[in-house]
Amino acid sequence: MDKTRVDDMLIEMITPKVREIEEKFGRGEGLSQDDINTLLLKSQYNHINHLDHKLDEVVNSVVALEGKFAGLEGKFAGLEGKFNTFKAEMVGEFEKRMGALEIKFEQAQVKMQETIISTMKWYIGGTGLILILLKSLDIFVK
Repeated sequence: MDKTRVDDMLIEMITPKVREIEEKFGRGEGLSQDDINTLLLKSQYNHINHLDHKLDEVVNSVVALEGKFAGLEGKFAGLEGKFNTFKAEMVGEFEKRMGALEIKFEQAQVKMQETIISTMKWYIGGTGLILILLKSLDIFVK
């Protein structure tokens, strides 16, 4: 705790009187109302000093906590950056795989179309051949 000039002045002002009161009390003499008030003033001043000391501790703790929170903010910002990078990578990977699946699907569609066209050609050709054979048999058998 840092003492100010006022703190020092107050201590200097009441210290001689407090010593007198302590000596007076040590001799067994009674204390006047002024003596009691001076002792109360010293007690209150000591209490205020104690509270000032505790306040300084609390302020230091708050400053330390602010530093820790600033550090946590930095860590969360870093984590957010890593998450965003990971997310972008995953989106890119997903889009790449979907593109590859799309190409494979289109290739499968083309192959199925070619297979259907080829099969239809065989069916139509086969049906035509059977009709020609049946018509030829019909002409020769008559």
